[in-house]
Amino acid sequence: MIQLSSQQVDVIKNWFFAYVEDFKHGPETAVENMVLKENHTCRVCAEILAIGQSLSLSPDALRLAELTALLHDLGRFEQYRRYGTFVDARSVNHAGLSVEVAKSHKILEPLNEDLQNLILRVIACHNRASLPEDGSGAFLFFARLLRDADKLDIFKVVTDYYTRTGNHRNTAIELDLPDTDGFSDEVFASLMDHRIVDIRHLKNFNDFKLFQVGWIFDINFTAAFSAVRSRQYLKKIEAALPASKRLKAMFEMTRNFVTARIAKGDPPETISDLDGIFTP
Repeated sequence: MIQLSSQQVDVIKNWFFAYVEDFKHGPETAVENMVLKENHTCRVCAEILAIGQSLSLSPDALRLAELTALLHDLGRFEQYRRYGTFVDARSVNHAGLSVEVAKSHKILEPLNEDLQNLILRVIACHNRASLPEDGSGAFLFFARLLRDADKLDIFKVVTDYYTRTGNHRNTAIELDLPDTDGFSDEVFASLMDHRIVDIRHLKNFNDFKLFQVGWIFDINFTAAFSAVRSRQYLKKIEAALPASKRLKAMFEMTRNFVTARIAKGDPPETISDLDGIFTP
């Protein structure tokens, strides 16, 4: 049985914000990117709580979900300090580094061992192309919850960036990809096949935008699909891409996919694997 009090969560929250403050110095660009990731973390916490509340999760389960969101990008700050980039392929797997930082600072030690292991495994897998099939029901549930919340806020970050006026550019957001014309056939084909895009196929900034479209095929919960539609994330990404009949058809397909998934709703067994692991 798992117990997680609001006081335990508050202690870890206070540590997190104090930890991040140590990174807010140096060149303006570095400070901007530290604030970017701190704000992202706060919004992912809000997103995961909203999804969890839509599923009527217990207070303990909501607190666990919030902790995974709070710590999921903990390694981003050290990653940028060491390498000056958020591109994992050019530096380090930020999810693995998040686990490493959490362990080195012993911030989860007051929690029982099962809870520590669950949180760390969820964090370690949050950025994988797919989740391992051998996970427990509780692990898979919280991993999917975190991945949905994370995607929702990254949708916000990038669409806000695309619609920003002026010439201010942030290569950390753009993954250092060239802003050239066109898009890759491999990326387009993946989307038309309802598959997430392999990041290795990204050749330019347009491909990066299409990469985000593919995330809708890896969303799990109805509340997340509803947020994608109500916030018009797909429409905003489409507006940031060159006019194309092929892209217009693809976006129409993806919007239909979202509508169909919302109509389907969450199956009753969605949270059945959580039965019995939390105290009443």
